[in-house]
Amino acid sequence: MIRGQVALRNTGILGVPLFNVENACASASSAFHLAWMAIQSGLYEVTLAVGAEKMTHPDKSVTFRAIGTAVDLDQIRELKARMSAGDKKPEIEGGGEKKSFFMDIYAASTREYMKVSGATAETFADVAVKSHAFGALNPKAQFNDRVTREQVLASREVSAPLTVMMCSPIGDGSAAAVLMSEKYARRMGIATPVEVRSSVIFSGRDRAADEPTALERVAKRAYEVAGVGPSDIDVLEVHDAAPAELISVEELGICARGEGPKFLASGAMNLGGAHVVNPSGGLLSKGHPIGATGIAQIVEIVDQLRGRCGARQVNGARVGLTENGGGFLGRDAAAMSVHIFSR
Repeated sequence: MIRGQVALRNTGILGVPLFNVENACASASSAFHLAWMAIQSGLYEVTLAVGAEKMTHPDKSVTFRAIGTAVDLDQIRELKARMSAGDKKPEIEGGGEKKSFFMDIYAASTREYMKVSGATAETFADVAVKSHAFGALNPKAQFNDRVTREQVLASREVSAPLTVMMCSPIGDGSAAAVLMSEKYARRMGIATPVEVRSSVIFSGRDRAADEPTALERVAKRAYEVAGVGPSDIDVLEVHDAAPAELISVEELGICARGEGPKFLASGAMNLGGAHVVNPSGGLLSKGHPIGATGIAQIVEIVDQLRGRCGARQVNGARVGLTENGGGFLGRDAAAMSVHIFSR
């Protein structure tokens, strides 16, 4: 319960206010939001947000069962039945031994998306190919290998249509961000400041199928606060724990609903495109150490805006966005965040 204090015990940082934040896959994004709020309130001039996760375990079922608790455990049977309704696949199994419960949820959502967008298994394989191509350019990525569509499709099935290479891997990791007021940054002589244009986090809700998702609601508010629109976003890091990348870019308004497959095929999401998505390699290639992911995404976007990403640098990037969601609540993510930055 005091992980932060224990982890930072010998750093010389202790003595200041320190809070431990738990919000499923959106934990680090939530910590960043609270650190930002502390600066915005005027109470502090500088804050530190840290995301960290130790997921590996000799018995992988321990890890999978832990991941599978980011839902309402009292209503898990109801959730499984709802997600499987009208689906030809058998009821969501729940994982635990060879996969997390969330892989079945993602698979059900993927099959639903395929019906409305025309996406195929090959489409999702191409997302993984793109992610691995970026990961090969990122020395901090968990996987640095390029792959082919055929390799992705031939990899072990996790939950149809998802194969193991379409899903984010188990991994450990950490990331940190220092936030400060504009006055403090000037006083410290920060040469390349990056502005937090907006930091928005909403909870999910029990919504009807035709009501806006948590991401759609959060994105709308984030754009309003930042004073920008989807067309202004040069580079994005989105939560792609499974083939959610295409769904995310649609719900963010980067492309029209149902147009994700065409948008991917056009090259718009790759280097040289109008809206480069997951240049870090994303969760599929960079990895998804749950408690660290939100800030790791922010680090990538800040590095992109500062022009220090080497071979994967998005030329002329001026406005960047991160999207990070956690847990599952009925038809919605339990926690959803969008952050927008500019240089």
